[in-house]
Amino acid sequence: MTIQFGGLASGLDTSSIIDQLMSLERQPVTRLQTDKTWLNNRLAAFTELDTRLKTFADSIKNLGDTDSLLKRSIKQSTNDFLTASVSSEALAGTSYQVEVLSLAQVQKSVTATGFASKSEAAFGTGTLQVTVGDTSHSIEITSENNSLEGIMQAINKANVGVRAAIINDGSATPYRLSLTGEDVGTTFSFDSSGLTGGSSSLGGINLDDGAGGVINPPVQAATRAHVRIDTVDIYSDSNTLTEAIPGVTLDLVQAKEGSTTTLNINLDRSSIKSTVQSFAKGYNEVVSFIMGQSVINEEGGGVLGGDSGINSIKRHLQRMLTTPFANDGVFVTLSQLGFETQKDGTLTVNDKTLSDAVENNLDSVVSLLAGDGDGKGMAQQFQDYLGSMTNSSSGMLKGRKDSITSSIKRVDKQIESLESRLEHRQKTLEAQFTAMETLVSTLNSQSTYLSQQMDALSNIMNYRSK
Repeated sequence: MTIQFGGLASGLDTSSIIDQLMSLERQPVTRLQTDKTWLNNRLAAFTELDTRLKTFADSIKNLGDTDSLLKRSIKQSTNDFLTASVSSEALAGTSYQVEVLSLAQVQKSVTATGFASKSEAAFGTGTLQVTVGDTSHSIEITSENNSLEGIMQAINKANVGVRAAIINDGSATPYRLSLTGEDVGTTFSFDSSGLTGGSSSLGGINLDDGAGGVINPPVQAATRAHVRIDTVDIYSDSNTLTEAIPGVTLDLVQAKEGSTTTLNINLDRSSIKSTVQSFAKGYNEVVSFIMGQSVINEEGGGVLGGDSGINSIKRHLQRMLTTPFANDGVFVTLSQLGFETQKDGTLTVNDKTLSDAVENNLDSVVSLLAGDGDGKGMAQQFQDYLGSMTNSSSGMLKGRKDSITSSIKRVDKQIESLESRLEHRQKTLEAQFTAMETLVSTLNSQSTYLSQQMDALSNIMNYRSK
């Protein structure tokens, strides 16, 4: 690496001169970098607008959903025996008395006698009869599977509606056969009298309630769910009942005869109003952002100021607010639900007007927002428009992003080209000033030599004249 000492010969600060000259030469690059920053900020602003439009669309999904607009609330007197959820099909203003008499459950049985080994061939061979409900099944036990483990596997392989497992109770003879029914309410039993012989002292022990008596009465009896609703008995194979009460799902938790749970169903007016009010919130976030990016009185504004696309979005949304929407209800515009436009373009909701509409004309509110049973109400119109603006392949951001990205690439190429030329230019200037310094140094050396020669000649002349 060459170390340069600029100006040693000429006395000029050549390094500073070169820096200043290059600073002037770099001005076009500086302008391009400023342009690139502006383009990146513009792209970020479009991306932010796209995000706000998507958020607005998400916030009004429930606005066109009949269930949300007709939402019911349900209140329980106790949560000890069941939990209840409600849909819009439930009858508002109704109450029910629910008594849980039994839960749906499968039969579970465990052998009363434990065995020291689960792999020892301790049982006889022959036929094990398993009766599930009214159907009897024969399971062959041979000398190859007449251990507790082998019997378990044979039962499971037979797939007769009972699952077998082995548990360890920690005693001296810890291994016990556990049997579980697969169907709620279906009982099962075993008859192992068909097993004869045995290869150990345990040979011939039965696995049924007969001779050996080694299977206890069920530790859990097979039962169907049983509830009594307003004196009507209802049975189910599941602890989740969906048709016992119209529009209500009951999840049974605990059975206790004589204990009732009171369910009161009403319109959830606060939730319905909140769903409608969410529209104004999402709308305002979009409009406020657009206004913040627009030039006002030719002063200030954001990087999107003057863009026809965002101004078009604002005008379209405002037009949709006031365009009448034909339907079977008494409301045709959002203003009739209490939406009021402010001077800055944002919306407020008149709570009194909205409350009156929800209380007295809820069906008309639903017709306006969700449509007349076809799901194509005013809310869907807004969602369709917002969807078209935010579409990843054809939306506004896609077009703007492609255009801006192309411009940024073009600026990058211009900067790269200019930087290359500036690098060459700086090397040229450094070479020119180095050459000048070399020339000045040479001239200085020659001047010094001539001065020395003139001094010597003068000394000679002075000497001769003496």
